[in-house]
Amino acid sequence: MRTAIPWAMADLVPHAGRMRLLDAAIDGDDESLTACVEIRADSLFFDGVGVGAWVGIEYMAQAVAAWAGWRARLDGGSPKVGFLLGSRRYSTSRSRFLLGEVLLVQAQRQFQADNGLGHFDCTLAIDGVQVASSALTVFEPDDVSQFLRKRGDG
Repeated sequence: MRTAIPWAMADLVPHAGRMRLLDAAIDGDDESLTACVEIRADSLFFDGVGVGAWVGIEYMAQAVAAWAGWRARLDGGSPKVGFLLGSRRYSTSRSRFLLGEVLLVQAQRQFQADNGLGHFDCTLAIDGVQVASSALTVFEPDDVSQFLRKRGDG
């Protein structure tokens, strides 16, 4: 059953300021989340006409982060830093998202391992028409500072 998400994006993702690209998390369930973003003149990456479709991967990644943050909030925790490891098959039917368009961003979990590795199928839609899709591989370490220290030692 889909549930409305009562938290603001600032409460769901660790991104701050203009790097928080999504406007709102709309609803979700145990396996998925729907979020939205309106393309505005003050949107990060706005080029005077719209936002390049390549930014769609980051919209998708932030929807995954919002899903993880929402699930953490439901369990009494707080959002954690995660990493986009890669994407497969990013395809889009357009070169940019235009001023005033509202994108619905859907992230659907396919699997998540105990070690924090996960895989999500994601889509972007405008007015009910899918305009982009991709499969994202993500990683959420238990302790991000310990994880980063280990990477710096190598």
